[in-house]
Amino acid sequence: MIVDILWIFLSVVLMLIGFAGCILPVLPGPILCFAGLMVAQLTDWVNPSTSTLTILGVITVLVLILDNIVPIWGTKKFGGTSAGLWGSGIGLAVAVIVLPLLGIVLGPFGLFGVILGPLVGAYVGEKIGGTEDHVAVKAAFGSFVGFLAGTFLKAVISVLIFGVLIADLFQAELPGN
Repeated sequence: MIVDILWIFLSVVLMLIGFAGCILPVLPGPILCFAGLMVAQLTDWVNPSTSTLTILGVITVLVLILDNIVPIWGTKKFGGTSAGLWGSGIGLAVAVIVLPLLGIVLGPFGLFGVILGPLVGAYVGEKIGGTEDHVAVKAAFGSFVGFLAGTFLKAVISVLIFGVLIADLFQAELPGN
């Protein structure tokens, strides 16, 4: 029983880190949540069906693929160029790597930086590439929309995976009941 509790604890920790990974691109959020569900299966309390695991696994992989495609699509759809795409990626890297090194993690520049980094980066990239202001703003907005769409997809699958864990735990026959 103690071992089962430790597995569930590790599973929940993985899922919480996975939820952070829905926003922070350096962490593979849905994969960590799925790994948490797999760890929970080591207990006698969590036993999702094979079909549930297969479906969640396939959706997790699809979301990870889409998460890399949607921001590019958003930037392109709104008129962005490769300079904007590069700028968006660099802006995101600055927000994720540089700001935490400066000790700005959850302050106005940390969390907002993760959201605004791609937006500002796409704009700056477009401007460096010689794009006019109105086109650069539009491309930056497309990058932002793509980032939000990818984040939303990752959050949905992560919540779904967590829901499977919770549902199995509520249905489990825990010792002492």
